[in-house]
Amino acid sequence: MMHKVKLALVLACVWVLLSGIFSPLLLGFGLASSLAVAWLAVRADRRDGEPVPFALRIGRLAGYLLWLAWEIVKANVDVSRRILSPGLPIAPAVRWLPASQRSELGRVAYADSITLTPGTLSIDLVDGWVEVHALNEESLDALAGGLDMDGRVSRLEPELARPRPSASEPMSSGPPASEPSRSQPPASEPPP
Repeated sequence: MMHKVKLALVLACVWVLLSGIFSPLLLGFGLASSLAVAWLAVRADRRDGEPVPFALRIGRLAGYLLWLAWEIVKANVDVSRRILSPGLPIAPAVRWLPASQRSELGRVAYADSITLTPGTLSIDLVDGWVEVHALNEESLDALAGGLDMDGRVSRLEPELARPRPSASEPMSSGPPASEPSRSQPPASEPPP
């Protein structure tokens, strides 16, 4: 029940923020549509057995969205500089990057964050790996190491979605130690 209430409240807040209209009639319509969407989402959950994709830490989400907005601004500036300055290299590259998230929602949020950042595009998402196209190698290197987008998205996942390893298991049960090359995608990738 609490899940339905949280979902309806978030939807209602988004509706108010996007509409910007505060007349009682339209606020009532917005509340009614938010309740209807929440009811449909919960009903769909019962039909397919998949959890409703609302399992991110909402408190940390605001901080992540601010960080992501700043990264988008920085990437916009970089892409604009590369377009306007012929001396700066544009050398498209594709690489598989590990996605350490435990849930499907977390991996999709990571891939979407990559796509939202100008100059990078998520091409495929397979078994804990994201295939990324970028305007240059530096963008891929930043995603692979220094940017920590992967870790930030992982911290959005609730503890319930992140099973704790047992004492006999290594701390990381993530992707293999060697990164697959473009010519050798992950073994579980579906054939083209």
